Amino acid sequence: EGKPFCSVQLPSPQPVLPEKMFGRVAPRLFSLRTAPRFTASLAPAARAGGKWSYRAGALAGAGILGGALFAKDQQQKIAQCHMFSPSKGNFKVCVCGGSGGIGQPLSLLMATDPNVGELSVYDLTIAMVPPGGVAADLGHLEKKVKVKGYAKSLDEKAVDVLGDCLKGCSLVLVPAGMPRKPGQTRDDLFKINANIAKEVVEACAKHCPDAVVALIVNPVNSVVPAMAELYKKKGLDPKKIVGVTTLDCVRANKFVAEIQGVDPDDVEVPVIGGHAGVTIMPVFSQDKTAAKIPASEIPALDKHVQDAGTDVVNAKNGKGSATLSMAYAGARLGKAVLAGLNGSPTTECAYVISDVEKDMPYFTSKVTFGKKGVEKVHPIGKLSKYEEGRLAEAKAALKKEIQSGLDYAATTSL
Repeated sequence: EGKPFCSVQLPSPQPVLPEKMFGRVAPRLFSLRTAPRFTASLAPAARAGGKWSYRAGALAGAGILGGALFAKDQQQKIAQCHMFSPSKGNFKVCVCGGSGGIGQPLSLLMATDPNVGELSVYDLTIAMVPPGGVAADLGHLEKKVKVKGYAKSLDEKAVDVLGDCLKGCSLVLVPAGMPRKPGQTRDDLFKINANIAKEVVEACAKHCPDAVVALIVNPVNSVVPAMAELYKKKGLDPKKIVGVTTLDCVRANKFVAEIQGVDPDDVEVPVIGGHAGVTIMPVFSQDKTAAKIPASEIPALDKHVQDAGTDVVNAKNGKGSATLSMAYAGARLGKAVLAGLNGSPTTECAYVISDVEKDMPYFTSKVTFGKKGVEKVHPIGKLSKYEEGRLAEAKAALKKEIQSGLDYAATTSL
């Protein structure tokens, strides 16, 4: 499905490669890791016109590619090389709540994703920034993406007016809903935001039922089960409903990297459980860098990841929340989904319908996204003694929040 690793342009007549020199090596293809190393090692000798002994040694080591490079008086050249990868996709993506604090930077990041060919930015007409304005702004980026804004008034139903917005979408990102207010319980917040999520999910069920719907609607632990169960009741695939928990992984990776003095790109801490409070459970023991942190420091680091959202709210003096980092995390999950849809299976942690833990119908663990969305939900793997205790704590809290979502779905439908 991808381009060939190397296309070699040869002058006529083509050189004859002696079979005795290559033996069984000639018919073999180079691996992705070794071929670039071989070509890099051959380049200096080729440029300098080095001694034939060097070139012959390189020829024998490099096999068929070496023969193509060095035979016939070095007149041959590589015209073009590509790593094996599918061509970039041309998917349609929608950001619901695209005018908000998360929605605008999320829309920006998705507009720059090479797999996105069309982007819908949707929000309410009462939004401070019209979604059409966000779309006009993003439309000036020097990218292939075509961006269009869509707005809905409060008295209109999304399912009735978002046909053009959602039709043909492969991914719908939903950073919508009300933020939690001081003194407000998660159950109170759920009652409000579940209805907001339901309106969007109902429109998706009608206009893009095969799209992956990635929810950034708090409380995620309850909203995702509610929406997935509603999809199931309507005869749709509940695995299309995905809770975005990527920010927990992003934070865990960054905090570990800061402690250990390494590049965050070299850290990959899986975060399992849920997406709030004690249900957020980083599995530090499964990352080689994090595993080097003394066991006595893990509980504090664990709590740091759990409370990171509150830290941002406090740093903003209550005038905002973690909008930018959430947009980054949402785009990272979106990028993984689109890569999978385009033929490159990609794994990220996500909160989905699951059977990896007994009596936990919804759970966060590693999820591989493929051509149809969720392709595989991975088991949690081996845990340390501390993490086993934390898992029991996380599951006890998560069960109650899942039940709130199941109760909601039992009393309503799309």
